[in-house]
Amino acid sequence: MASVLPYQGIYPKIHESVFLAEGACVIGDVEIGEGSSVWFNTVIRGDVCPIRIGCRTSVQDNATLHVTHDTGPLSIGSDVTIGHGAVLHACNVRDHVLVGMGAVLLDDAVIEPFSIVAAGALVRQGFRVPSGMLAAGVPAKLIRPVSDAERQTIKESPQNYVRYVNTYREGGYEGRG
Repeated sequence: MASVLPYQGIYPKIHESVFLAEGACVIGDVEIGEGSSVWFNTVIRGDVCPIRIGCRTSVQDNATLHVTHDTGPLSIGSDVTIGHGAVLHACNVRDHVLVGMGAVLLDDAVIEPFSIVAAGALVRQGFRVPSGMLAAGVPAKLIRPVSDAERQTIKESPQNYVRYVNTYREGGYEGRG
């Protein structure tokens, strides 16, 4: 069962359509939009600042989303795919972004629309990935513009996760806390 917990009297606001998988933990000042999914053993901890997640965004297994009181909230747009084991900390991820598995995004980083943060990348504090770019490496550097095929993947990935949720629910797994 997922855990949805208050922090200092503030409860998460989770749209009724959101899929919360077993082991997911959502705490405090968190808002999650329609059609989004939070997969197994993910932690979204909005204790010292808010976390906002848009619509049709998937936060995959074992991801960690947190904030810091010094730099402020974590904002994730709509139609975003956050890969398994990614760590996002007090950054701003705009709409239509793919964050690869195991990527780390630090405070005040900004990822603009239709960009990709490669698997295993470390996006340092305050770094900006412009729209339509691939960032990779440790620390992440701008590598090249995303290809047309990659742009299509960015568009399709959120829809794939909406379908995955539907197959879980059709199989009898509701995925709510």
